[in-house]
Amino acid sequence: MTPDLDAYLARIGWTGERRPTAQVLRSVHRAHVYGIPFENLEPVLGGAPSLALTDLEAKLLRSERGGYCYEHNTLLGAALTRLGFRVTPLAGRVVLGAAPGDVRPRTHMLLKVRAEDEPTPFVADVGFGSTGALLEPIPLVADAELSDTPRHHRLVHAPHDGPLELWELQAQKDGAWEPQYEFTLEPFEAPDFEVANWHTATNPRSPFRQAVFAQRTLPGSHLALAGRTLTRTADDGIAEVRELAGPAEVVRVLADDFGVRLPEDTVLPG
Repeated sequence: MTPDLDAYLARIGWTGERRPTAQVLRSVHRAHVYGIPFENLEPVLGGAPSLALTDLEAKLLRSERGGYCYEHNTLLGAALTRLGFRVTPLAGRVVLGAAPGDVRPRTHMLLKVRAEDEPTPFVADVGFGSTGALLEPIPLVADAELSDTPRHHRLVHAPHDGPLELWELQAQKDGAWEPQYEFTLEPFEAPDFEVANWHTATNPRSPFRQAVFAQRTLPGSHLALAGRTLTRTADDGIAEVRELAGPAEVVRVLADDFGVRLPEDTVLPG
C-alpha cells in the first residue's frame, strides 16, 4: 500500500520539488522532526501502537498525535519510497545512558537511504526521542562529521566480534562525543519491527510502559517530558526544568506545548 504523500507533506509543512535528491532528503527529514512530536502514550495507557500504514496516517497525519521510532520511521520510509528514494530499514541498539557492561536489545528503528544524486547512502532517523537525535540525515561514512545545526553528529566504527561492521552514531555534547546507538547494515523487515514494537509496548519492564515520554523539537529549542519532569533546552544548551503537578497538568502540557491532544476522558496513570 502506498502512503498518502500529499497528507504527509502537508503535516510536516514541506513544499518543494518531489525528487529523490540529497537536498530533498535533508529538507524533508528536518521538516518531519519539527512537524511531528515523539510520544509513547499508547504503551503508557496499556496498548501497543499499530504499524499498519493506514493506522499510522490516521494517528500521525490526521490527528494531533505523535509516535515513537517504529511509527515515525515506518511513515518516513514509506514517504521516501514514494518520492523515489531507495530505503532499507535497520535496527539499532541504544547505548545512550547505558551502564558499563549493560547490553540492551536491538529495539530502535532507523533507515538507510539512497538518493539519486549521491553515491554514498545516508542514515535517516526521525524517531530517536533525544536532544542527541539527528535533525538531518548523516552520510554513511566513518569518522565524517555532520553539522546539522544546532546539533553536531558523527558516525564511527565501534569494536565488535560479529561478521558485519558495527556503526555508532555519536552526538557532540559539551565538547565531547556522546554515543547514541549502534547498528549494523543488516536489513530488517516489517515483521522484525512488529516483534520489537510489541516487546517495547507491552513488556512490564519496558521504560515505555512505565512513564510518559514526549519530545518536541522546534527551531530554537527542544522540549522533553519524562514522567512529570518537563525540560526545555535552548539551542545554546541552557535548560529550564520544572516538575508538573500531576496527570491533569501532564495532559494539558502535552496538548499546549507538544501538540499532542488526547481524548477528553483520558486518565494517565500516577
